[in-house]
Amino acid sequence: MANTGVIDDYVAGLGRALRGPRRLRLDLVAEARDSLLDTAEALEGDGLDRAEAERVAVEEFGPVGVIAPAYQEELSIAAGRRLAAVLFVTVPLTTLMWSVIWRLYPASLTEYGARPDWFLPVARGLDILQLLVGLVGGAALFALGRGLRRIRRPLLVTRRLALLVWLMLPVTLALSVALTTGSRHPVVLGDYPPGVGMSLVSYLFWTVQLYAATRCLSLTRRAPAPVTA
Repeated sequence: MANTGVIDDYVAGLGRALRGPRRLRLDLVAEARDSLLDTAEALEGDGLDRAEAERVAVEEFGPVGVIAPAYQEELSIAAGRRLAAVLFVTVPLTTLMWSVIWRLYPASLTEYGARPDWFLPVARGLDILQLLVGLVGGAALFALGRGLRRIRRPLLVTRRLALLVWLMLPVTLALSVALTTGSRHPVVLGDYPPGVGMSLVSYLFWTVQLYAATRCLSLTRRAPAPVTA
């Protein structure tokens, strides 16, 4: 296929106007290009020269400023699904792994006599908080997937899920620090290799969650840039 000129310029403008998951964004742009090429070939078969066929195809497809918002919404929803999946998997998994770590931690350092009265309620509260966030992630994953046709404002679901992450992580970190440092014999995970490994895994999960949440907030905060072909 020869260089397409007008179509290439249009598709490049559409690509610049969109933000979101790279693979889906490239797929959407490729689909738009294929549709334009098919239309141009049909018009060329009807007797138009190539340049005119491309111009008419682009004109019929619509300006980038009109087409881009629908594509951008799909990208933003996809980012929300990705965040929901991350929460649904990593938050309950973190809770489970830390439960195992505390059971394996040397008993002499975790005797109940060395723990203040608030320790167990806070520990249970942290577990419940993380499990609830995981459940919310699962519900959002369903809503932005199979349930998408039943929700009227999917972008609001994506944005609120991202805000939940930004609210939840500082609370989780504060409670975790309280549990490891607030007892009469503070837990020193640096001397316990499994605890060090789990801490690193937790930091990795938190980083991924924050990145995905920040991306969702960015995508749902403003409309696509008004780029014209």
